[in-house]
Amino acid sequence: MTPTLPDLFAASEATWPAARVWEQDGFTLRDGQGGGQRVSAATALGAVSGDQITAAEKAMQAMAQRPIFGERGTTPDLDSALAARGYLRKDPTTIYVAPIEQLTDVEIPRVTAFSIWEPLAIMNEIWATDGIGQARRDVMARAACKTGILARWNEKPAGAAFVGVHKNICMVHGLVVLPHQRRQGVAEWMMRRAALWGHAQGATHISVLCVDANVGANGLYRALGFDAVGGYHYRVLPD
Repeated sequence: MTPTLPDLFAASEATWPAARVWEQDGFTLRDGQGGGQRVSAATALGAVSGDQITAAEKAMQAMAQRPIFGERGTTPDLDSALAARGYLRKDPTTIYVAPIEQLTDVEIPRVTAFSIWEPLAIMNEIWATDGIGQARRDVMARAACKTGILARWNEKPAGAAFVGVHKNICMVHGLVVLPHQRRQGVAEWMMRRAALWGHAQGATHISVLCVDANVGANGLYRALGFDAVGGYHYRVLPD
């Protein structure tokens, strides 16, 4: 059975976890500790009032976090209210999912992609080229069932990714291919290695979240047979 959107959001949170999550005044609040938008954004539990939005803003400011809200397609009234307050729509993202066997049917060439945890120094260096620094690596460390993927191509390091499993869902995060190694199939081999690892952990489906502006990555996931099943975006105030 294909996972539902709530299943996929739960897997996303479990495999890319905030430092702390709690419910307050109609919102789920997250302490991201510098780990990025997804682990810092407040999401509404249902319909909320203007006073509740203000309370959420103050709670995020109290954590020294810039107020940021996530809209998952279930709270359009909140989205409209935030727009009226001057919040801008940011980083619309598509959620993709596929049966995991769809990516385990091809043998991976030797010395091409490996599952490794703890991350090697070269993996951290590759992530850093795409802005994935220590705070985001701290997010990775908090996940329970996890591994890293290191890719090699042309006899040199090519890419790194982070993978976690929650229940029956394998989720891929932070997939980075070095610029000079792109357009050579490296990302596909990394996804296939992630699927093999996830399948060994009991996952039946593999999922990835992709910012809509990343045209190349969206094309890759569609070419691999992933289905787009939903999406989300953020609301932030202008700088």
